[in-house]
Parts: sequence; C-alpha cells; structure tokens
Amino acid sequence: MISEAINEILNEQINKEFYSGYLYLSMSAHLKELGLNGFSSWMKYQAKEEVEHGLKIFDYLIDCNSFVTLKQIRMPEFEFQGILSIFKTVYDHEQCITKSIMTVAKKAEEECDRTTLNFVDWFIEEQVQEEEVIKNIIKRLELFGEDKVALYLMDKELSERAE
Repeated sequence: MISEAINEILNEQINKEFYSGYLYLSMSAHLKELGLNGFSSWMKYQAKEEVEHGLKIFDYLIDCNSFVTLKQIRMPEFEFQGILSIFKTVYDHEQCITKSIMTVAKKAEEECDRTTLNFVDWFIEEQVQEEEVIKNIIKRLELFGEDKVALYLMDKELSERAE
C-alpha cells in the first residue's frame, strides 16, 4: 500500500487530469462553433487522452490497494480570444500539469516509493511529448498569422489525428 501523502497527491493529479479534459472539451466546442472542425476534433481527442491519464492513475491507486477520492472538477474557461490564444493557453496548462507531475515524482522520491516513481516516469515522458506538439502548433500558427489558406490546410491536417 502506498503512503497517505502519495495517495493524496495522486488523487489531486486525477482531478487535474479530468479538469484538463473538461478544459479541452470546452475549447473543442469553441473551435467547432468557429467552423474549425479539424482543430475541434484534435482538441476533443486531446480531452479524451487527458481523461485516460486520470483513469490510469485511478487504476494505479486501486491496484496498489489504495483509496480513490474523486473531488469536484471546477468549471473550465469557455471564452477564448482566437486560435493562437487557445493553443497558448493549452501550452501554459500543460506546463502546469508537467510541474504537478514533477511534484508527484519528487514526493515519491522523498517517500522512497520506487513503484510510484517508476509509474510516474511514463507521465513525465508523455508531458515532454505533449508540450512539444503544442509548441509546434503554436509556432506554425504564429508563422502563418492570418493566412486563411494556411489555416484551412492546418485545420484539415489536424482533423487527421488518429486515435
């Protein structure tokens, strides 16, 4: 069984992952309203991935004979200032999630909990990949500016994200 401190921090992480899903669904809906179906689809897939991360932690706690304590998920933002702003918000949010995961890893190190530390390594690698993907989308949006053809092509490209 894992320590009470590790249990608490992992339960908090579940909530953060589920909140990420809510936030990205909110963004997906906004992008859909703008007629950017590819961006919307990409963001909806991202939301699903975040919920899966929360469920992975959920299962880990149960597998460790620990307790899952689901907490209230706060309401996400739902008003945004354009596509670039949305992706910058996603990037900032992912950096916060990365910090949070690193806090879990630090706590696991302090507790000499090698099992949790090993478990969290997967999330650290995942965060590196997620931040890189978002950063590349932001770079392209900044490069293309208001070019509607480039935006159309990018929307089409993002619609092809496979599950």
